[in-house]
Amino acid sequence: MLRQYLKSKIHRAVITQADIEYEGSIELPGNLMDEVDLVEGEKVLVASVTSGNRLETYAQRGADGTDFIINGGAAHRIKKGERVTIMAWGLSEGPVVARRIVMNEKNEVVARSGPENPRERVPYGESQ
Repeated sequence: MLRQYLKSKIHRAVITQADIEYEGSIELPGNLMDEVDLVEGEKVLVASVTSGNRLETYAQRGADGTDFIINGGAAHRIKKGERVTIMAWGLSEGPVVARRIVMNEKNEVVARSGPENPRERVPYGESQ
């Protein structure tokens, strides 16, 4: 049986811009998308650590760096300056170890975990 398991997580990123007029999505730094194995257009859950609001949208690839931009109607729920966790899931017959990064207040990566190669899924419980 296929089940959904967390595969990608960016934890405690700070929203640097909110653009209500844009059509939608969350724009993420391209280098960080690669690091946690997210692709453009992939469905993500964005959970605000600040307000508790949660929403689903799709990932849009931005320039490498530290900008996290929430767009469209989502900008009514999550504002500039809020800390968020961005997550995506994949289907697998057994648990996998997610690729995770933790950000500081400047949107710099301060911790990493998961498989070194984000395309290589390690079954949960095996060495990472």
